Amino acid sequence: MALWVYYIYRLRCGDIITRSLCHVTKGVTSSLHSALVKTISRPPLPHRCDSTYSPVNDLDLDQDPADPLELLQECREVLRKRPAQLQRAFVQTGHGDARQTIRVMQWNVLAQALGEGMDSFVQCPMDALNWAERKYLILQEILTYRPDIICLQEVDHYFDMFQPILASLGYQSSFCPKPWSPCLDVENNNGPDGCALFFNPKRFQLLNTTHLRLSAMMLKTNQVAIIAALRCQATGRAFCVTVTHLKARSGWEVLRSAQGLDLLRNLRSVAHRIKTEEKADTNVPLIVCGDFNAEPSEDVYRNFATSSLGLDSAYKLLSTDGKTEPPYTTWKIRPSGESCHTLDYVWYSHRAFDVNAVLDLPTVEQIGPNRLPSYNYPSDHLSLVCDFSFKDPTLVSK
Repeated sequence: MALWVYYIYRLRCGDIITRSLCHVTKGVTSSLHSALVKTISRPPLPHRCDSTYSPVNDLDLDQDPADPLELLQECREVLRKRPAQLQRAFVQTGHGDARQTIRVMQWNVLAQALGEGMDSFVQCPMDALNWAERKYLILQEILTYRPDIICLQEVDHYFDMFQPILASLGYQSSFCPKPWSPCLDVENNNGPDGCALFFNPKRFQLLNTTHLRLSAMMLKTNQVAIIAALRCQATGRAFCVTVTHLKARSGWEVLRSAQGLDLLRNLRSVAHRIKTEEKADTNVPLIVCGDFNAEPSEDVYRNFATSSLGLDSAYKLLSTDGKTEPPYTTWKIRPSGESCHTLDYVWYSHRAFDVNAVLDLPTVEQIGPNRLPSYNYPSDHLSLVCDFSFKDPTLVSK
């Protein structure tokens, strides 16, 4: 993207912010308002908004920390005329050290441009998708579960919403847009969508960030990934967390498989490099979050499940046998019909991590006959949230 295009994009972000502030509920002391106002006067970032953009630290050190409980209450106040938030509970799945739990959220948040302009959710009223309120639904979901690490896909409001608001809550972040984002084909779009990764720097030290444009059969594709190498402040142990979004739609199974293999190759390379730099005795453990756009029957799923990296899928632990994925992680109705699939996963190094708990999925009755998105849920994909803890290092295989 040419630099002048980027500056115009940043200016437009400021205009969108200004207009969106008019929708803040009267009488509410707005933490969201305060954080967004600061982005208007902030000079353009000295980076091009392309797949190499990787800020070392997006925290605004001059910004007063926002109170997450106050911001959550603000969200609920703005959304008071909408149906209640889906009620979900954590299911205890292990016996790891709860004092050192690492909470990870995986979520395809649904790009605003795609939701309003391309995805054709025929049972979802258009006013349910308006950004002025939908952004509060998204924030409410994040603030309800307060993850330490957040892995998001289809982020097209990074600069004017996700980054400033989550920075105000203390998160450090990185954003990797798709090189040919379909959002850019939508009129009045807010820029490209991509993957974003957020983490709490009070809990983790950033060691390295790698941005990937995934390849398939020696060719670069439109799909991306971020690999962040972190050191846990409490334990001193290094690990890598990854966010990705593979190619969508049926008919592209071979491409998804190739993208997955490319990601696995890069994970091995990055993990080996961090192991060498850290002079570690054991392999660097991994957490890989993503919308894989693939059912468990696809090759890309099997490649991850059988990889030499020793990965397992956390959400299988919801099943009675511990071997079956949930029946759905996305459920929508389009002109072609109902689409109910399991496409989203949280993979982890099972030799290094215990899974202490996973957030359960809403029932069919809770989701409702019009499916997702809806007045009380902002995306067509459900968030996945897992609590991890490190296993005793003496038990971790080398």
